[in-house]
Amino acid sequence: MAEYFNLPMLGQTMEEGTITKWLKAEGDYIRRGDIIAEVMTDKANLEVDATFEGYLRKILVAEGETVPVNAPIAIVSKTPDEDISALLTAGAAPTPQPAEAKAEVKQPEPVRAVPIAEASTAAEERLFISPRARRLAQEKGVPLQALAGRGSGPQGRILERDVESVWQELSAARPRVTPLAEKVAAEAGVDVSAVAGTGVGGRVTKEDVMRATVPPAPKPAEVSAGAQVVKLAGLRKLVAENVVKGFFSAPPVTLVAEVDMTACVALREQLLPEVEKAYGTRLTYTDLIVKATARALREFPMMNSTLRENEIVLHPEVNIGVAVAVEDGLLVPVVKSADRKTLGEVSQELRELAERARAGKSTPEDLSGGTFTITNLGAYEVEMFNPVLVPGQTGILGVGRIAEKPAVRDGQVVARHLMNLCLTFDHRVLDGAPAARFLQRVKQLLETPLLIMV
Repeated sequence: MAEYFNLPMLGQTMEEGTITKWLKAEGDYIRRGDIIAEVMTDKANLEVDATFEGYLRKILVAEGETVPVNAPIAIVSKTPDEDISALLTAGAAPTPQPAEAKAEVKQPEPVRAVPIAEASTAAEERLFISPRARRLAQEKGVPLQALAGRGSGPQGRILERDVESVWQELSAARPRVTPLAEKVAAEAGVDVSAVAGTGVGGRVTKEDVMRATVPPAPKPAEVSAGAQVVKLAGLRKLVAENVVKGFFSAPPVTLVAEVDMTACVALREQLLPEVEKAYGTRLTYTDLIVKATARALREFPMMNSTLRENEIVLHPEVNIGVAVAVEDGLLVPVVKSADRKTLGEVSQELRELAERARAGKSTPEDLSGGTFTITNLGAYEVEMFNPVLVPGQTGILGVGRIAEKPAVRDGQVVARHLMNLCLTFDHRVLDGAPAARFLQRVKQLLETPLLIMV
């Protein structure tokens, strides 16, 4: 029997997905487990496996379109010639009449939408309304005054369909806005009716309101003849959206500390052959920084937290995401429970995660669950920068290059390996002093790296 194939949930936080590419065509025979499409979620570009065996009869969602989880994206059937017309027209089928409306009644004449203010004259009048319609009105927040004169049931009785009709009219007259966005707009003095919604179904989100508070950017230069235009799509679009969300969802503050990495450089040289022999991986400075940061996060749990509405959630696990540059974007695979792993285990896991990310084979598990992030631009000879928070996290640590520079030690100018750490944190969760103490602790652990092994 023909049936819909719905968009599966490919991650615990996935709410919607964009079909980036169909790998099967209409009419193809599909075996269970075949990869039929690629979908861009809020975290990565992932593959969709077939959970059925049969024929792909009709593609319902074109490439580039976004749909919510569990929405139909295709029609499949056991045989190549089975009738699928009922599924194609299901969306246009008339809504069944409620049981209480089955009695034949005269069709009411169309009436205009009645503003609440005009309908309030009958506020005290007892409305002839069915119990189910009254309950629906309460659920949808439709004032009973607005239902006066709108009944289409016998003797003008107000039915569920009448409540639904009035609710749609009232909804069309005001923007669809999330409660949090409405609260933020009120505090910022933003008129939500003038804000373009980017949420599902054009809903106005908090991020839309925050963007509306930013002064309009200067008009860009006109596109001249011969200019190359690159579409903002796929992973590049995902990164762009996350950066905007991370920047506008929290008040970021960045602290910078210089770290003497001389002892770390010497320790790495000593451990290189042992780690490679035991774990089959080459120990990097990022591995040492991840381990030191994990130790510091265990001592400073507020940095390992998430702000959720009016609550600060302190995570029991220390899961550190490490930014990996890939073609057209950036992925952040996560080392789970980094504080409980040995240095060699961190190095081995991080190498495997990075290899899968660069090969485009990251799984939802690879990219989920991060509680703190590290991004290292030292390989590009960057001294310092302002890293942007990952949405939902309190801190991100930016790492600059390690360079041999003159430094004063005990009154003498000596050559030392110096590096800058740049900590961006959410000022709503932490003030400057505790954030600085966390950064100071990371610095101490890297300058005395044997402490990492304890």
